[in-house]
Amino acid sequence: MRARDKAAVSALRATLAALDNAEAVPVDEAGLRGVPLEHAPVGAGATEAPRRELSARDMVDVVRAEVAERLDAATQLTALAHADRAARLRAEAAVLLRFLDEPGTA
Repeated sequence: MRARDKAAVSALRATLAALDNAEAVPVDEAGLRGVPLEHAPVGAGATEAPRRELSARDMVDVVRAEVAERLDAATQLTALAHADRAARLRAEAAVLLRFLDEPGTA
């Protein structure tokens, strides 16, 4: 990928962040609420919860959601003043769709 392909870089960064967020454990699942102070874990990393592992299907769903989000936003930008932003969103969606169309991503 060329370093100058801003649409691809933007799409991939946002999608990696979305995948990272999908792996996060919700706060209520952490199990640290209601723990008395004297029983609270101490030390670096003591309150870390293991992240969820996404299946390949979950990852594809996240990428599809990112594509849909971009295409929906592009269709809402109907004003002529926003045509460049809509084109950029469509380009980002096309980048992500290329990854979904590759073999082994279903």
